[in-house]
Amino acid sequence: MFDEKSCGAVVYYRKHDDFRYVVIQQRHGRHFGFPKGHMEGHETEAMTAYREVKEETGLDVLVIPNVKAETTYSPRFGVKKQVVYFLAEAKSMTSEHHDDEILHVLWLDEEETLKKLTHQNDRDIFSLLVGHLKDERSL
Repeated sequence: MFDEKSCGAVVYYRKHDDFRYVVIQQRHGRHFGFPKGHMEGHETEAMTAYREVKEETGLDVLVIPNVKAETTYSPRFGVKKQVVYFLAEAKSMTSEHHDDEILHVLWLDEEETLKKLTHQNDRDIFSLLVGHLKDERSL
């Protein structure tokens, strides 16, 4: 049983064989990671991921509901948190605006993304979900 649950997405944009990925920097804590947030009301996990990406980055994305990965951690003593990340394709690399809680929305290649992410669990999620893209490309 988890005390908290959030959903988010590893967002990519593809132009031919060039892939770019979104990494955000939070204003509070200043860490680098992926857009995510708490579920609201009767949202599904995928709906929450879509809403959070839109709010935090200003990007319109297509959440791929059958490509997801989960991680758990303890954000503070005595609290267990589950985070569900989906793979999501951005319709463009242009965002209209982003949440004030976010300092930067970056578009990076795979290597830069792995270097920029603050937490190992985010690197693990990224590698797993990007693996699905690589599997698709090899078909």
